[in-house]
Formats: sequence, structure tokens, C-alpha cells
Amino acid sequence: MFLFEIIMNLLLIFKIHLSATLYMVGVICLIQIINYPLFALVGKKDFPIYHAKHIRMTSFVIAIPMLVEIISLGLLLYLDTFYRNNSLFIISALFLVINWSVTFLISVPLHDILALGFDQKAWQKLVSTNWIRTISWIARAILLLEIQNQF
Repeated sequence: MFLFEIIMNLLLIFKIHLSATLYMVGVICLIQIINYPLFALVGKKDFPIYHAKHIRMTSFVIAIPMLVEIISLGLLLYLDTFYRNNSLFIISALFLVINWSVTFLISVPLHDILALGFDQKAWQKLVSTNWIRTISWIARAILLLEIQNQF
């Protein structure tokens, strides 16, 4: 009975992990395809206020699922050799490292520049480098869905 409970908890953690990733696919696609392109249309005068509201509102929507993703990933790797030995899961974990790295090493500094006012070069770099996160999250989702099919 105890082993069954552990397995069920691991499946629940995996489903939470997958759900957070699928949620982030939707969020990142919305940001990449709609939000970031609209930055260029706001106007220089209103941009700092618009950008500040964008950051404040999207941070809440993004931070919690990103934390759920990284915590559940750590739990799965720590608690079960299936995930440590599953090449698809390891690759999906590497994509998550890419997402976090691009977020904090590229996107956040670019948003810091944009917080001072619209900057064409920073905006273009933000849009182009965000494709890395968009593709990475989509790839993670595909890999995790494939792992789900292995159960």
C-alpha cells in the first residue's frame, strides 16, 4: 500500500509539473505573439506607465507557475530514478534551465532598459530573444506529453 501511495504522489507531482508547463506555453505564446509586438504601438509618452503595469501584472501570472515548474522538477528528480534516468525528462529539464537563464540573464535586463522608456533596440532584442523561451517551453511541453504517454 505504501509503494502505491508513493507512486500516486509521484504521478500527481508529474501532472502538476506538466500542467505548469502547459500553462506557461500559453502565457509565453500570448506574450510573444501579442504583448511584446504591441509595445511598439504604445507611444513614448505613455510607455513607462504601460510597461510598469505590464511587468506588475504579468509577474504575478508568470512567477508562480515558473516556481511550480522548478520545484516539481526538483522533486521528481530527487524522488524517483525514473525521471533521473529518462532522457526525455532530462532534456526537458535542460529546456527549463534555458528558460530561467534567458529570463534572468536577457529578458529582465532588457525590461530594465524598457522601464526607463521605449528603446527600439532593447524592444527588438526582447522580441527576438523571447523566441528562445517560446520554442523551449513548447519543446518542454511536447517532451512531457510524450513522457506522460509512457505511463
